[in-house]
Amino acid sequence: MLTFTGAKQAFCDGLNRRNFLKIGAFGAGLTLADMLRLQAQASNTPGRTAPSRPKSAIMIYLPGGPTHMDTYDLKPDAPAEFRGEFTPIQTNVTGVQISPLFPLQARMFDKFAVIRSIVTVNEHSDSLVMTGKSSRDNMTANHPSFGSVVSRVRSGQAHSAPAFVSLRGMSRGTEPGFLGIQHRPFATNGPGIQNLRQLTTVDESRLNDRRAMLQSFDSLNREVDANAAGLDTFTTRAFDMVASGGVRNALDLNREEQQSRTRYRGVEQFLTARRLIEAGVGCVTMSYGGWDTHGQNFQAMRRQLPNLDKGLSLLVGDLHQRGLLNDTVVVVWGEFGRTPRINRNAGRDHWPAVMSALVAGGGLRVGQAVGSSTSRGERPQDRPLTAPQVLATLYRAIGIDPAMTFNNGTGRPIHIVDDRNPITELL
Repeated sequence: MLTFTGAKQAFCDGLNRRNFLKIGAFGAGLTLADMLRLQAQASNTPGRTAPSRPKSAIMIYLPGGPTHMDTYDLKPDAPAEFRGEFTPIQTNVTGVQISPLFPLQARMFDKFAVIRSIVTVNEHSDSLVMTGKSSRDNMTANHPSFGSVVSRVRSGQAHSAPAFVSLRGMSRGTEPGFLGIQHRPFATNGPGIQNLRQLTTVDESRLNDRRAMLQSFDSLNREVDANAAGLDTFTTRAFDMVASGGVRNALDLNREEQQSRTRYRGVEQFLTARRLIEAGVGCVTMSYGGWDTHGQNFQAMRRQLPNLDKGLSLLVGDLHQRGLLNDTVVVVWGEFGRTPRINRNAGRDHWPAVMSALVAGGGLRVGQAVGSSTSRGERPQDRPLTAPQVLATLYRAIGIDPAMTFNNGTGRPIHIVDDRNPITELL
């Protein structure tokens, strides 16, 4: 049994979130081959498209809630206690200004779009932006994450790479919910990752012996299942995925050219995400930084925003140059915005009344700002939008109908998002 342990995150609510994903037993007596087999049982899902290379998604979560006022929705004409310490800069898109700490994005903003009028909820959790349900609601709804839906839709298709990879372990918001444990993310950021590496002491002959032994063990189950015959194709896929699959190579950044590794120095997770998309992964989730800036907000922004700028510009630029951007949608957001008025600790507190999100790729109409907030950034001024609407737009971008349904644990058909009206300006 391999255990991949997620990163530990501490927020102002005092919660330390350490999560896990067990491979081998998967917490429910499932082998990797069993997981792949169960995924195939859902292969007749209505509403799925099957292009030669399915579109993919990269979900970049900024935990703790980034400030909209100092990133993508600055208010230079507001009073000083609102506008803060930064003066916005012009992007290469007429009329769109962003943080002065984002000069790289500013030069290529024709490949991005910012949404400035999203209304969310006051809770430290990525559940809403990943599942469309708040954490409180999802305790009973058991709704699947975006990546788990991608996994379900892609199940049964011939891919050597897993459909859903999390670079942040199993954390709140990545759960498969009522879709079932076989649609959990393949988590890569724990000490167990070394188990994906082929042992130097195991040659090809011994690997073949192990495959044969695995086939022998699996025959015990086949005596019960009369429909199974011969070597299980999903066992083969599982073996290849772990022993010699493209994902293992994608995670090994030493296989990247030195010049490229130098460019991504300090933001290697963005490089890993790009390599996983190139390897055929359907959805990659990752997190970056900590944005719970109740105090010394501007110091934190000066420390973190330049690296976020670097990582995003490199990722989107590389996807574009490699011909992958049109088939890969990228979204960057947190759980809420932060108070427009600066507090006595030079910080900004939680502000669910409005937040911003950044999108790129996926064939979306970029080079624009969608929606706006009031003059002090306190609430939407026009085009109020919801996180489920953003998710519906992302689903559309990768060829999944947001109106499709799956049966929950009681057999009731449930839509993958409740608010299925996409953001038409982006389509």
